[in-house]
Amino acid sequence: MAAPIKQLRAEPEVVKELSRRARAHTSTVRERERAEIVLLRLEGFSVGSIAERLKTTAKRVSIWSQRFEAHGLAGLEDAEGRGRKPSLPARKIERIVTEATRPPKGRRRWSVRSMARHAGVSPSSVQRIWSKSELKPHVVKTFKLSNDPKFEEKFWDVIGLYLNPPEKALMLCCDEKSQCQALERSQPGLPLGPRHPKTMTHDYKRHGTTTLFAALNYLEGKLITRTESRHTHVEWLRFLKQIDRETPKGLDIHLIADNYATHKHPKVKAWLEKHPRFKMHFTPTSSSWLNLVERFFRDLTEDVIRAGSFASVMELVDDINAYLVERNANPKPYKWTAKGEAILEKIQRARAALESCAAA
Repeated sequence: MAAPIKQLRAEPEVVKELSRRARAHTSTVRERERAEIVLLRLEGFSVGSIAERLKTTAKRVSIWSQRFEAHGLAGLEDAEGRGRKPSLPARKIERIVTEATRPPKGRRRWSVRSMARHAGVSPSSVQRIWSKSELKPHVVKTFKLSNDPKFEEKFWDVIGLYLNPPEKALMLCCDEKSQCQALERSQPGLPLGPRHPKTMTHDYKRHGTTTLFAALNYLEGKLITRTESRHTHVEWLRFLKQIDRETPKGLDIHLIADNYATHKHPKVKAWLEKHPRFKMHFTPTSSSWLNLVERFFRDLTEDVIRAGSFASVMELVDDINAYLVERNANPKPYKWTAKGEAILEKIQRARAALESCAAA
């Protein structure tokens, strides 16, 4: 009778770390193999079946299983002094890391090749050192922190609507997407095919722009829209009147909008006073990400505007309208899931980081 297979045990956090090592692109081949061995042992596979499955030896499987059983994750590390010795001196590696944030005079960043020439090493060595230190000089991310003195008040007002929508009322996320350009490519591109991406020329002819006004129903995902040649308070007021016509009269309407001057024009305020069912909720300045209609604008840009070629503004408007008809026929609402406290903590960390940089 065969001896029962000895199954290893591990805490959920340890299993999670092993799974990360087995999948991560930054893991070495040895780290990935050892993690896979232990994960399979945790599932109850025998030493022989694991060796066959991973195309290794039963001895290797037994060694790393025993080390994990005795020392946990620490047992999967190489012993001190084992492995290939680093070919670069520690001082040179430190220089490549520390000087990554100090580009040469006249340039904004280092490239792998320019740093390699500067440090007297190969580009692959620079790439390896930066990857291990998680440095990415080629990546620049944009940000904007609001300086609105009433930031938290407006923030919680909008977040509160998302997390607890008012009963017997409509909640509409409103904004205008201005400067939608009707660009006609100078030559027809090639269609998408196997091993060949869709192509378009880099040059184009401008035929003008249009502005799309949109009100996104937060709960249903449907949109009330209109296109205009301009986006002044006159067009915004026409859009508000359209919303008034196309929504049930007995319901209050909570509008989420940004602080664009058009939305606060005296004539707009006067009209709103005469229509008290309209309740305005303004996002903090520089915080358009709080308005979920911006998420729809991104989809519209990717699906219609950016990849298109339009011989006229009317052709662009027709394509936008066709997209809107299809979307309203099968609406999919965007749901706010982020926790307000977590967002505020992230903003506070960003402000602290900026202040420390300014003080340095």
